[in-house]
Amino acid sequence: MGEWGFLSKLLDKVQSHSTVVGKVWLSVLFIFRIMILGAGAEKVWGDEQSNMICNTKQPGCKNVCYDQAFPISHIRFWVLQIIFVSSPTLIYLGHVAHVIHKENKMREKKVKVPKYSDEKGHVKIKGNLLGNYMTSICFRIILEVAFIVGQYYLYGFIMDPRIVCSRAPCPFTVECYMSRPTEKTIFIIFMLVVACVSLLLNVVEIFYLLCSRSCRRKSKTVAAPTIALERFNSHSTA
Repeated sequence: MGEWGFLSKLLDKVQSHSTVVGKVWLSVLFIFRIMILGAGAEKVWGDEQSNMICNTKQPGCKNVCYDQAFPISHIRFWVLQIIFVSSPTLIYLGHVAHVIHKENKMREKKVKVPKYSDEKGHVKIKGNLLGNYMTSICFRIILEVAFIVGQYYLYGFIMDPRIVCSRAPCPFTVECYMSRPTEKTIFIIFMLVVACVSLLLNVVEIFYLLCSRSCRRKSKTVAAPTIALERFNSHSTA
């Protein structure tokens, strides 16, 4: 888990600048992806190529058969998935840090009232920040779908215990057998379900933000005539 420490610290900072749904998404990312991958996945897979058994001892045949079945190992694929899916959120965090730094300078100089942040460093997700936040979610959705589809085309979602290979330097059509295929299939399906849950949370968060924005606009449009009417009544009374 040590190699995930830096990314985890960065993502933890996003918690205070996210919506309720965003915080749930981050919790799913921490617990069911980063922690599970760091704690369990590497032990399940291990050195898979050395554990694969083929019905030939032709030098180099096992290597090319493994490369045919797994162009990239599942572990490295999931690591890339987590990094790519997290990247839009880290870009949003950079924007938030820039806004907070800029508005802190405004407070010191007392030029004008800050728009997005308070003195404690908490931000309101609106205006440009809202646009950046929604863009990051859209990119997360695109990347999540791309990796799910990519995994399907690379390996499928079930670990086949037998690999049939006829690449050179294999002298004939060779059959190779993977270790613990059922255990690996369960793990693959688990990671797929977590990816789908994360995808669903991203879609829900988009709708949540759109609904919150429309509710704020409605409240402003209702409040404006009310204020105008109160002012008119006060002038009439005077």
